[in-house]
Formats: sequence, C-alpha cells, structure tokens
Amino acid sequence: MVRFKNRYITVEIVSPTVPEYKALSLKSKLFNDMIFEKIQQLHGDFGVAAVKNGFLTKYCNENTRIAIIRSRHGPHRFVTSSLPFITRIGKLEVSLKTLHVGATLKHSFKFIQKHQRLYLENMWSKLRTDEERNAFEVAVKDFTKTDISLNIERIAYFIFLF
Repeated sequence: MVRFKNRYITVEIVSPTVPEYKALSLKSKLFNDMIFEKIQQLHGDFGVAAVKNGFLTKYCNENTRIAIIRSRHGPHRFVTSSLPFITRIGKLEVSLKTLHVGATLKHSFKFIQKHQRLYLENMWSKLRTDEERNAFEVAVKDFTKTDISLNIERIAYFIFLF
C-alpha cells in the first residue's frame, strides 16, 4: 500500500471592497475554479494535472475569511505559488494570504483557533453583551460544518448588529 501525504494550506481571504464586519458571499466551487485557472495560467497543463488529484477545499468560513485547502504533498507547491496572484474571485476583488501550511488537518485547526482568537478579541469590542459575545464565539469557532451557509442561522443575527 502506498500512503498519500497531504498538505493543508490555510488561507486568509482579504477583500478591500467588503468591510471586515460583513461576511463574504463566497462559493467554494468558484474559489476552486479560480485557483485552477491561475495554476493553468502559471504552470500549464502539467500543474493542473498534478494538483487536480487530491485537491479539495476542506473548510471555508465567510465571517473570519479563512479557508483550508487540501492538496497532495509535492503539487501543493503549485497551489501555494499561485495563491498570491489571485486578484478576483467572481466579481469580488480579493487578495489571498497564505497563513499556514500543515501536514495534518488537526494542526491547521489548531493554528486557526489561535488566529480566530485574535479575530474574536477585535470583534468583541463591537458586541454589547456577554451573551452576544459567547454566541458569536461559538458561531465563529464551529469547525463541524465546512460550508458556512449551513451555519448561517447562528451567525446571521450577529452580522446585522454591525
């Protein structure tokens, strides 16, 4: 048996056109297509063929603007070298920052927890009561669902507070 090694790339999606307190309307399919388009442009057919097997967006949080991308070890270098050149996802102007490249999903989530703790500290000053703060913390730190639109009921209340 051959074991396939994966790399998990933690990416921050920065959009100057959307305020920080508003959620991005980002579809993972559109995000994946844009990454493949940029890999095709920079590395050609070889890059796309190398990356295509084992490529997946594992986690995407529209509030904190963080995504985790899974890629095979080796071709993950094509992905990481292409991310800074992505300037648009659909009609949304963005810049992608690679925050962390890890060997396991567990370590990537540990890194995200530290990163989101800093995000929460910044956002807590804008929330009024402890109940709102605790509920927002639960909503932001929910790693059980990969698509944030499934979890939108819990977060929608806090988006409109700002």
